[in-house]
Amino acid sequence: MHQIITSLLETDMYKFSMGQAIYHQFSEYKTTWSFKCRNTDVHFTDEMVDEIIRQIKLYCKLNFTEEELEYLDGIKWIKGSYVDFLRLWKPRFEDFEITKDAECGLAIETKGTWLNTSMYEIPTLAIVNEVYFRMNYNYDRLKKSFEDRLNEKIRRVTTGELNLGAFSEFGLRRRLSAEAQEMAVKVLAEHSYPASKFVGTSNVYLAKKFGLTPVGTMAHEWIMCVGQGNHKHNPAYSNWYSLDAWVKEYGVLNGTALTDAITTDCFLKDFQLTYATLFSGVRHDSGDPYEWGNKMIAHYEKLGIDARTKTLLFSDNLDFEKASAIHDYFVGKIKVAFGIGTYISNDTDEPPLNIVMKTTACNGMDVAKISDTPGKGMCKNPDYVHYLNRCIKWRMENDNNTAN
Repeated sequence: MHQIITSLLETDMYKFSMGQAIYHQFSEYKTTWSFKCRNTDVHFTDEMVDEIIRQIKLYCKLNFTEEELEYLDGIKWIKGSYVDFLRLWKPRFEDFEITKDAECGLAIETKGTWLNTSMYEIPTLAIVNEVYFRMNYNYDRLKKSFEDRLNEKIRRVTTGELNLGAFSEFGLRRRLSAEAQEMAVKVLAEHSYPASKFVGTSNVYLAKKFGLTPVGTMAHEWIMCVGQGNHKHNPAYSNWYSLDAWVKEYGVLNGTALTDAITTDCFLKDFQLTYATLFSGVRHDSGDPYEWGNKMIAHYEKLGIDARTKTLLFSDNLDFEKASAIHDYFVGKIKVAFGIGTYISNDTDEPPLNIVMKTTACNGMDVAKISDTPGKGMCKNPDYVHYLNRCIKWRMENDNNTAN
């Protein structure tokens, strides 16, 4: 197969947003990441695994070009010190352990500094996806169904049948192929819509190529590692530690907070007036979107903040129909935006892979996510999940003081 990842910019924007803060504040942190395929009927053949290994080795030979670094330096919250670090940085294949010892036929684990291992997640998942779909199916047939479905989506938005407001493409990690994602981003950017606006993509390489906005701030790893990677921290205060470090790095810039790393209710304990004012909005990634949105509006109003000045970014398993319904429900109450992933980048006649690569340890300690949807977390130690749940429960029941 051709080389899948051809540029180190081919990752999601939030990897650079978090990477800069990791570099400046947590460069000594070490993490372990583990791959998981949630599809019970999927099996990776030996040939697929061999090709995945070959592709990751090719990815590990890449360096940033000066043109790519100049582009990153032009993003207003990216600092020159981090760009200089990236000038020297490259992936290390030695950080990867890839075997066939898993029920699905593919096991991947990465270990090393958080600075390194964080950067491996998105390219690895993109490689796994493309190898699987090219080697397991008639790719030309899949590509044809992908194009047909993409054209139908665009028709429904251009005619005003669906109104999304502001939306971005978030599908790099689960895309059919690099070719398919580029096609989708290019075509979406070329059209105009009566009540929708395509504002950008999480794929920094494609954002640069097509002059779009690279979209992305923080992911769950940020809250998990900052909040749970220090044994002195009570993990029920993970959000406070992570928000504090983010504001230290960015001030009022780059401010969309993720709410569900240890449940949104616990997040709201720490998302008080200072942070709610500094952050331009919050991101939804689990739980009922309507309940969550109403909860956030009520929280802003309780703090005396006009919710109409804030943005709710929805990114949980969206398609255009769901986004249009959410948009219509919240219009006039608060600003909304959407990050739509698999439904744009891998919508074909075959079901997409449900694969993830998650942080499972930080500084030798277990870390876990307790989201608003049961089953979305991933941790190797059930005892730690039980401990984290007990910490959260105690705080919710006994701590009446907010952290800021």
